[in-house]
Amino acid sequence: MTAPMTFLWPQFLWLLLLLPLLVLLYVWLLRRKKKMALRYASLSIVREAMGKGQSFKRHIPPLLFLLSLAVMLLASSRPFAVITLPSDQQTIMLAMDVSGSMRATDVKPNRLVAAQEAAKAFLTQLPRNVRVGIVAFAGTASVVQPPTLSREDLVAAIDKFQMQRGTAIGNGIVVSLAELFPDAGIDIASMQSGRDRQRGVAIDQQPAAGKDGKEKKPFVPVAPGSYTSAAIILLTDGQRTTGVDSMDAAKVAADRGVRIYTVGVGTVDGETIGFEGWSMRVKLDEETLKGIARNTQAEYFYAGTAGDLKKVYESLSSRLTVVKKETEISGLLALVAAAFALVSAGLSLAWFNRIL
Repeated sequence: MTAPMTFLWPQFLWLLLLLPLLVLLYVWLLRRKKKMALRYASLSIVREAMGKGQSFKRHIPPLLFLLSLAVMLLASSRPFAVITLPSDQQTIMLAMDVSGSMRATDVKPNRLVAAQEAAKAFLTQLPRNVRVGIVAFAGTASVVQPPTLSREDLVAAIDKFQMQRGTAIGNGIVVSLAELFPDAGIDIASMQSGRDRQRGVAIDQQPAAGKDGKEKKPFVPVAPGSYTSAAIILLTDGQRTTGVDSMDAAKVAADRGVRIYTVGVGTVDGETIGFEGWSMRVKLDEETLKGIARNTQAEYFYAGTAGDLKKVYESLSSRLTVVKKETEISGLLALVAAAFALVSAGLSLAWFNRIL
């Protein structure tokens, strides 16, 4: 449902009541002009020369001028509307699960290959000015490609994924945040320390010494989802088995205003897979992924097939490249009003060699 237009100075809308008075004034002037024209004996000849077309055309410039006044009065009330604008998103971090469960073949040809192909297709849909970084996580997490504009380097990094044991979803989030905020002191060690867990303090809320040796001001959390220069896309197929608690990591992202769009791929009910003599039960923890997305003002997507995964990335591409914002449109309305006025004056000069 489209949000209604709001006005910063709604009292100026009363000026629109002047428009009916202007219409009445125009009609009065036309009748007065008609009475004066009756004095001329050649009136019928003039009417025949003008024709019905000319009679209708003379009302078009005043009508356009009236529309111009209406739009200008509307602009004076400083209206706001929710409109779609290009996003100012500058950096996107792809945090991708490379745990052993990604070799499962319920998503053809297997989960990892499907995720790789979808991620590469996603890169082609992003504007060239958007930097993308890649974090791979299993039992640990690491940056396999720092944020870059080079799509070739990103594709090469994706193709080099190596599967490992363990699923440290929280680590993937923390490493992504550390890459986005290199001077914030975000690191996995402090997240895992017993002192911070007991006190419930986010890792980047502690005063720290800057490069100049002076103590930095304590970090002040911002509203979740308010940081529009970067976002994280987290893709995983399993439950956290080690590392930083996923929701604790999401809290750090939320305090920084960073949105985490979560993508769950694979089997929701669980599946047993085996490799080189060992087997494990793989189950997608949808509730945690939904919680991560919800707490950071983002969205959760489920991809049960390779086709679903591609559609998810297509949807994410559209969400990250445009944004709906409540924006003042008085400037746009003023431009429309000026266009109406210019067209009105131009037609009047072209048809009658005068302005109105």
